[in-house]
Amino acid sequence: MKNQNDSVHLKSLGGIFILAITILTIMTLYSNKTNSLDISKTVETNTENIEIAETIERKTVTSRTMAESREIVKKIEEEIAEKNSYISIEDVKISRDMDLTVRTGLSKEDFKLLISNCKYDTSKFFYDNADTIYDLCKEYQINEVFYCGLISAESGWNIASNHRKTNNYISIMKSGGILKSYDSVEEGLEAGTRLLHNNYLTESGCYYYGKTLQAVQTKFCPSGTWVNLVYGRMQQLLA
Repeated sequence: MKNQNDSVHLKSLGGIFILAITILTIMTLYSNKTNSLDISKTVETNTENIEIAETIERKTVTSRTMAESREIVKKIEEEIAEKNSYISIEDVKISRDMDLTVRTGLSKEDFKLLISNCKYDTSKFFYDNADTIYDLCKEYQINEVFYCGLISAESGWNIASNHRKTNNYISIMKSGGILKSYDSVEEGLEAGTRLLHNNYLTESGCYYYGKTLQAVQTKFCPSGTWVNLVYGRMQQLLA
């Protein structure tokens, strides 16, 4: 049989238990409310960051697009200006004293047409490589008719077998007087234009004596007939 003290003790424990439950409930509700506020703030902050990032991206894309557009317009204008500067095949002029760094002024299409009409190109070497020759002469600033005339003078219109075998078309020599060999037609043609530009037709070149046939002959081929030979082949190309 329980006594009175036990009843009082149980009542006290019950009160404490209820109080603890109440406090715990209040803390949970407050915590949930705080978390909700934090989540709301986080979502709001993230949304603002996304909007800022999207704005920056739009501005970047717009700026890039405008820059690209200006570049495209610039290229188109350059192409139009270049096309307007071209001359016709009939207007191509050559002379013994011409500046060999001044190009013909022909478009690539007209240069290929000029080559296709050359009756001396029976092997079609010059026509088959007209694109490469034109591009290399443009890159290294060499007259296209001169370069073709030089190739013909050194290798013949049909390109002699030793020149075909070595892909060496302007007689570039190594020690011992042997033709240097190149791995492809394109490499051999570029070696020729690069050598002429760097060594013979540029003022800082080791063999520079001027920009005419006579000047190049000084070190390229001291033979007295070289100028006449090369110039004669140039005339044949334009015949």
